[in-house]
Amino acid sequence: MSGPTAPIDVMPGAEPFAFPGGVGPGGRTGVLLVHGFTGTPMSMRPWGEHLAAEGFAVRCPLLPGHGTRWQDCNVSTHDQWTTAVEDAFDALAAECDRVFVAGLSMGGTLATRLAEVRPDDVAGLVLVNPALLTQRQDAKLLPLIARLTGSWAPIASDIKKPGIAELAYPKLPTRAMMQLRQLWAATRADLGRVTAPVIVFHSVEDHVVEPVNSTILLAGVGSTDTTEVLLEDSYHVATLDNDAPTIFTGSVDWIRERVGAGETPGTGSPTAEAR
Repeated sequence: MSGPTAPIDVMPGAEPFAFPGGVGPGGRTGVLLVHGFTGTPMSMRPWGEHLAAEGFAVRCPLLPGHGTRWQDCNVSTHDQWTTAVEDAFDALAAECDRVFVAGLSMGGTLATRLAEVRPDDVAGLVLVNPALLTQRQDAKLLPLIARLTGSWAPIASDIKKPGIAELAYPKLPTRAMMQLRQLWAATRADLGRVTAPVIVFHSVEDHVVEPVNSTILLAGVGSTDTTEVLLEDSYHVATLDNDAPTIFTGSVDWIRERVGAGETPGTGSPTAEAR
């Protein structure tokens, strides 16, 4: 299938990616991956490769304003981000019978937002340290900071595993952060519209998104099928951290259970090693 395209000035390694589904009915199940704020598909690629090795069709777009320069993020909007996710979802849904949406941090916010506005289309949500708010004291000053300066201290690479770095912006784009706050508010207000099954993997220690975000999300959704998995050995970017195998194998098992018996994704190949 034709894969997504990236801006010509995208950072090496930040490109969007897509993998076709495997042979058989299981290959008709898609998983849309959504990266986080100031991040790139690089943080989702090992997970995407694992899902593809298990027979799922996979797609991960590069969100507008990301993967190039932090200044570009400051002129992007939350509407552009939600539209990009919706477009990628529709592209994957055109090739699949059902699509699950998985997101990290703001990617989890965007996945949840999609399930709110299109509850009949999203087969399920797989969320890793999803964001709905912040309790940081300096966040109260953000409106003033955003007027005074376009950038602030970075939030990238909150990873416990030694030697691992996330491909993300070296600065926090403050005006884009204001857009993210608007997205958070809209998503929190409509949590009850989420009816799809939800599994949340969240780190016990997270220096970017407080664990209370996952508590609020699970308490607020209208879903009757919810699962919470605690990650004891990872920080925020858990998809690249010590608990990545738990996320990778756990998401595969959870999706298969909800696809139903007799529709197990895969081609008979052995389970891909979690990276």
